[in-house]
Amino acid sequence: MIVLAALLGLVMGAVIGGLGGGGGVLTVPALVYLLGQPAQAATTASVVIVGVTATVGVIARARSGGVDWRTGVMFGVVGIPAAWLGTALNRRVDQPTLMLAFAGLTLVAAMAMLLDARGRRRAAEHAATDPTGDEADGPGGTATAPASDPGTAGTALATERRSRAGPLLATAAKVAVGGASVGFLTGFLGVGGGFLVVPVLVIMLRMPMTLAIGTSLLIIALNSVSSMVSRLGALHLDWRVVVPFTLAAVVGTLLGKRISDRLSGRTLGIAFAWLLVAVGLFVGVRNLLAL
Repeated sequence: MIVLAALLGLVMGAVIGGLGGGGGVLTVPALVYLLGQPAQAATTASVVIVGVTATVGVIARARSGGVDWRTGVMFGVVGIPAAWLGTALNRRVDQPTLMLAFAGLTLVAAMAMLLDARGRRRAAEHAATDPTGDEADGPGGTATAPASDPGTAGTALATERRSRAGPLLATAAKVAVGGASVGFLTGFLGVGGGFLVVPVLVIMLRMPMTLAIGTSLLIIALNSVSSMVSRLGALHLDWRVVVPFTLAAVVGTLLGKRISDRLSGRTLGIAFAWLLVAVGLFVGVRNLLAL
């Protein structure tokens, strides 16, 4: 069992290090179906494993500037109370329901990533084939601006401030909703939430995939710490499984980063989405048949 746990940990670590998420999506089914752990115990073990692995991943990516610290910390702070709520609910749900919820959310996140990738590809193709371009407005190819009117300067400044406030509020709302959702899922399903964080960062906040990976790892680490604290009274873990799994996952994280550094953001996003589809279908079908 120790060897199997180490091999599974290596794979999980490579996934979370390379894609910024998906480690918990692999860890929970692996612990339940391959290592024989009960669902509630598996979610707790997953929080520990994913939390340690994500922390190592953050350190590795921070050296190259691949982490948006402000967004990551905001997500993490918002997710702390939600993680406690998710942990409380986890203790009241039976295993089939827990795993079906896990499968459903995984498939939803995967579809969102695939649809976003298709939309971006079409937009890029349209831009490449569009023969029109921006035309210069002024003589000599330089746009001309109307002369400044001191009487309207104050009004223009106020309008500019209002126009900036709108996008800032919208971004804050997205971070709040995304952070709370991810925190809840960390506590409820025992996943780091990267399978949801990455789509939120890429689709809603338009963050580049490579930056989203590092930021996702930071959010996962923060939420995992919160969830671990809320589970301190119920940490009944099989350390013979957790320790080799975690150590191998740390090694896998560093390998995953090296692999992702050689691939494009679009390739990573599509690979991440199809991984979610495969895991979601496997877990969903297995638990539907068990009903």
